[in-house]
Amino acid sequence: MSLFTSTVGRKILMAVSGFFMLAFVVLHLLGNSTIFIGSDWLNSYAQHLRDLGPLVWVFRVFMIAMLGLHTVIAVLLTLENWKANPGKYAVKKRLKVTFASNTMIWTGLLLLAFIVYHLLQFTFRVTPDVVMAFDSYDRFDVFLMVVSSLKTTVISAVYIIAMVVLFLHMIHGIQSMFQTIGWNNEQTLPKFIVLSKVVSVLFLVGYGAIPVLILAGILAK
Repeated sequence: MSLFTSTVGRKILMAVSGFFMLAFVVLHLLGNSTIFIGSDWLNSYAQHLRDLGPLVWVFRVFMIAMLGLHTVIAVLLTLENWKANPGKYAVKKRLKVTFASNTMIWTGLLLLAFIVYHLLQFTFRVTPDVVMAFDSYDRFDVFLMVVSSLKTTVISAVYIIAMVVLFLHMIHGIQSMFQTIGWNNEQTLPKFIVLSKVVSVLFLVGYGAIPVLILAGILAK
């Protein structure tokens, strides 16, 4: 229970839930990257996920729980910081104060809003832009769905902006996670800062390339 009631415990839960979400972002990028190979690869990947049946939903429920936990604790810690330091956003002592660190709560909430939109669009498929069709192997045509939606400039712009927000959130969040679990010191901090930058850039380029290439007509059905 102290994990939920103490500041240290909440920070540990933040780090643990953040780790699972970081792992998910990596796995999600690996899966989404099949779009660069072609429609057959992406549709095959999506079909393999559907073939897992209930296991996929167990995983989704777990990740939603981690996201909810991360969000609630982030809001609680931010409110505590604001109360203790009126007009300021408290950051960890060893981490350099940056725009990314000062806006963590806001980039996090923006990402939450984007995740809800993304789920409604490509998981529950309730947004009006979604094209429902099947490919020649009678698999749901995920490639067509994604390409047809992201051909709309406004929708692609939303995704590109969201990836910039993800970049800002991760560039501080990754090193903050290592700080919380006690791995940061004077020797390791510079390495973790570089690692967080490299990983964040990979996310920005990997995810951001999809709407950019679709808008450019390079990825097309």
